[in-house]
Amino acid sequence: MCEANAYLIEADKETLVMEALDRVEPEEDGLRLISIFGEQKFIKARIHALSLVDHKVFLKK
Repeated sequence: MCEANAYLIEADKETLVMEALDRVEPEEDGLRLISIFGEQKFIKARIHALSLVDHKVFLKK
């Protein structure tokens, strides 16, 4: 599978927020993350970087 994983970057540390990420939707105060299984999380963060070859989405508060 080619789904991405979302990581929150804080103090040069990567913390896994969600695996098998399907969608990232912007909202007023942050982002809604939705997995291929329908799991949803809201996080007050912005997209910092995408690593498409590594299937990673990096977020920062």
